Amino acid sequence: MFQDRQKATTVTALGIAQTLAWASSYYLPAILARPMAAELGLSSSTIYAWFSGALLLTALLGPVVGRAIDRRGGRPVLALSNLVFAAGLVLIGTAQSQAWMGAGWLVLGVAMAMGLYDAAFATLAGLYGALAKGPITGVTLFAGFASTIGWPLTTFLEAEIGWRGACLAWAGLQLLLGLPLNRLLVPPAPPPAPKSAAAGEAAAAAPHAMWVIGFVFAATGIVTAAIAAHQPALLAAAGASPELALLAAALTGPAQVGARLLQFGLLGNLHPLWTSRFACVAQGLGTVALIVLGGPAAVAFTLLYGAGNGLHTIARGTLPLAVFGPVGFGQRQGLLSAPARLLQAGAPLAFGLLLEGAGALAALTAIIALCLAAFAALFALRVR
Repeated sequence: MFQDRQKATTVTALGIAQTLAWASSYYLPAILARPMAAELGLSSSTIYAWFSGALLLTALLGPVVGRAIDRRGGRPVLALSNLVFAAGLVLIGTAQSQAWMGAGWLVLGVAMAMGLYDAAFATLAGLYGALAKGPITGVTLFAGFASTIGWPLTTFLEAEIGWRGACLAWAGLQLLLGLPLNRLLVPPAPPPAPKSAAAGEAAAAAPHAMWVIGFVFAATGIVTAAIAAHQPALLAAAGASPELALLAAALTGPAQVGARLLQFGLLGNLHPLWTSRFACVAQGLGTVALIVLGGPAAVAFTLLYGAGNGLHTIARGTLPLAVFGPVGFGQRQGLLSAPARLLQAGAPLAFGLLLEGAGALAALTAIIALCLAAFAALFALRVR
């Protein structure tokens, strides 16, 4: 009973801390890029360029952070991430020049490497080993509301105290809420397993498994980044009215959480390989519906895309755990996520150019191709 209560406390603490981390970093530019650029005399694309630089830095640092979590546990790394998040947000909120602003985003990139999903998943794998699947799903249930909470709250703060005040407020929440959650409620990890155990776990997986999973994460990550940046515009280009496009896009968050609830309950015993395959099929079918039916299928597309994205998020933690085991999870997770993060940094720009230059049909066809490629690649892995 005590262990179950402790596990629930850990999942709740990490879930709230993850919601805060995503809301105050990844989801920040969508609301604040324009007012930031306007005050500093820059273009919005400059702010997004710095954000892309932060994502690139996150990709490069992922394996290093994962190795640190494997050795020392996730609690000290996550607690330190709150301090780094706060530092980056303070730099951005006090920026008086482009260089100052850029430095703030790069510091935020370091924080994202230390404090987003990959670090939380590695922490749970270190704490619960092969039984971390349930806790990983539980954390994503909380953090699935990051955009739902973060965007309205950032909008409110920007309207009341300006974009600088909003950044400083998020920095304060990192120190007053995120830091205590990660430092006080996340238990220390047990001693790391011997290297011989790590070699044995990895040897049980097929030699090509790292390449396959890395490709799947990259392909699905491109889809996520592209649609997240252009969803209303994509739906409008497919024939939806502006009102319908915005309404449909707002259903993405609830669809993600709904799929995660389904995974947490009825589909809890489903192997992550099947979860990943189902997610690819859902997103592919939604895209086909949008091509065939046009604007009227905007809601169906969003629900299927959102459900697939919610399941992909869970699979990012549970699929490597099922294939390789928990030993060495952090470093391996960083390596698997690096290609996806690198490509996600350029995906919004590339997809936007494709949408503007070739039209909605070409953009939607590219999404289907990526979904099919990921779906086919998953059959190169074996269930064990």
